[in-house]
Amino acid sequence: MASWADDAAKNRDVWTKSNAEYTDARAKKAWAKEEMDWGVWRVPESEVDVLGDVEGLDVVELGCGTAYFSAWLAKRGARPIGVDITPVQLETARRLQAETGIEFPLVAADAGATDLPDASFDLALSEYGASIWVDPYRWIPEAARLLRPGGRLVFLRNSTLAVLCYPEDESAPTDERLHRPQRGMHRFEWETEGVEFHLGHGEWIDLLRANGFEVERLVELYAPEDAVDHPYYTGTTAAWAKRWPSEEIWAVRKRT
Repeated sequence: MASWADDAAKNRDVWTKSNAEYTDARAKKAWAKEEMDWGVWRVPESEVDVLGDVEGLDVVELGCGTAYFSAWLAKRGARPIGVDITPVQLETARRLQAETGIEFPLVAADAGATDLPDASFDLALSEYGASIWVDPYRWIPEAARLLRPGGRLVFLRNSTLAVLCYPEDESAPTDERLHRPQRGMHRFEWETEGVEFHLGHGEWIDLLRANGFEVERLVELYAPEDAVDHPYYTGTTAAWAKRWPSEEIWAVRKRT
């Protein structure tokens, strides 16, 4: 059985390759955007309204990649720290900090063991970072440790339904059939896309509550009516995502 370190190494290799192929090239455009948005279909935060006012908040982004989300938060007066395990993505983020003048700490670390101080943050965030690439039984306790009482955790992931509808053929998009059981879902090792982690909603709620969180919102995201297929993300078509939620945002609060 693969260890978490083996999974992390495989995912680091995947994102090193992705950074060279397209992520680095897209990062500058993402940093330049004024409006925060969510996920593949770029649903505006102004529509979702899941973060609220972030001015003055200490924020940790777990699995920040090129840190564009942290950059957006910094523009709105937050004090973010970006954490990621892939050195080349942090190099891209540092280059863009130098180019834009938007500066905040970047930490090279595993999102399940950051070594950051206890109770240091008001908000923990993951937008397709730790939320799918790190075992939730590791990173959820770490997020709870990092948050102050009353602090919030907000994370975006693939919807459970979309994961169940992914065909075994990795080159094929989601369809209208359930291709895998929900019972026992946890670790998914893809041939070319690394190791992801997905749970059913019941397991998510149990895990969050066991770590001191109360669920505030579960926002299911659909593709807008004018959406077209994503040029890089081929797992779900726009047509599918207009009918079923392909992504979901969880907003939870640490009990005081």
